This record gives sequence, C-alpha cells and structure tokens, in this order.
Amino acid sequence: MNMDTRFKVLESLNAGDFQHLNGDLESHLKGTASILESWGASEVLQTAGLFHAAYGTAGFDMNMVSLEQRDSIAKTIGKDEEALVYLYCSCDREFVFRQFGHQDKIQFKDRFNGRFFPLDIHRTKMFCELTVANELELVHSSEAFKQEHGKGLYHLFVRMEAYLSHSAIQAFKVALDSVF
Repeated sequence: MNMDTRFKVLESLNAGDFQHLNGDLESHLKGTASILESWGASEVLQTAGLFHAAYGTAGFDMNMVSLEQRDSIAKTIGKDEEALVYLYCSCDREFVFRQFGHQDKIQFKDRFNGRFFPLDIHRTKMFCELTVANELELVHSSEAFKQEHGKGLYHLFVRMEAYLSHSAIQAFKVALDSVF
C-alpha cells in the first residue's frame, strides 16, 4: 500500500478530528511515519507508525477504531502491520519500559487483556523503533514536551539501544542532546 493510499485510510478514520499534544492526531501519525521512512524502516514499520494510535495507547486514551475492528483494519493495512499496531497500542508501558536495560528477554504485558508473553527479538526491535519515532515526533513538535520529558526519554532510549537501528540511535541522541 503506497503512502497516499495509507493517508486516505487514515483520513477516512477521521484522525484529523482527534486532538493530540501539539495539534491533530493525523499530523502526529504522519510525522511518526515520516521519521520511520527517513530511517529507512520497512514498509510494515512505516505503516504501523502511521496507525500506531488506532486503538489508543497507554499515553493517549482516545481510539480511532475499536478493538472489535481489528480484522477490518488488518484487511485494510495488512496483517503484520495491524499486529504491530495492536502490540504498540496494547503495551502496558509502565511494566514493559522498566525492563529495558535490565532484562535480556522482554516480557510484554497487554493492557487490554492483562496477558503476559515474551517478546521475540524481531518484535522487540520493531516496537522500540516505533516507540522512539513516536516520542521524537513529539520532541520535534514541542519544546515544552522536550524539556519536560527529554531526560526520561533519553534514558529509556539508551536502555533500548540494543534493539534500535543506527539511524534511530543517532536521531534520539541529536534530538535530546540539549536536555543535558
């Protein structure tokens, strides 16, 4: 699915009607996908970046679509893409984030159903890339967000480094260098 088609799907979900930290959700989602594209991320990861808040997240409670629409979303954006979107949206961040840098194998907790399961290395890498891109889009959009959350994000991203691409590592270090 090309970028224009993905944007049309996003628009059909009325993402532009949702308010987000620095404006509308659609702009944030497009910005996240653009960051991933600039890093040379896979098409799957770029699409997941564009839809990463479809079901709401631990940091953004509004959802564009309900969980009952997962099959429909998977048919629209792809099964692998939807699975990554669900993974991102379902993350119990407090439980999962604290493990980075302390555990070799990340145990995931699904905030929607309370289930626990180990993340394989591939899904851990995709999840971490998406996390960094999402947060950096907010950092680039708001100096206030950067000042308030920059140090915490920097430390989280350093703990995630083993799972990040060289591009993501360079991007977060450049973006957050000034918070110290």
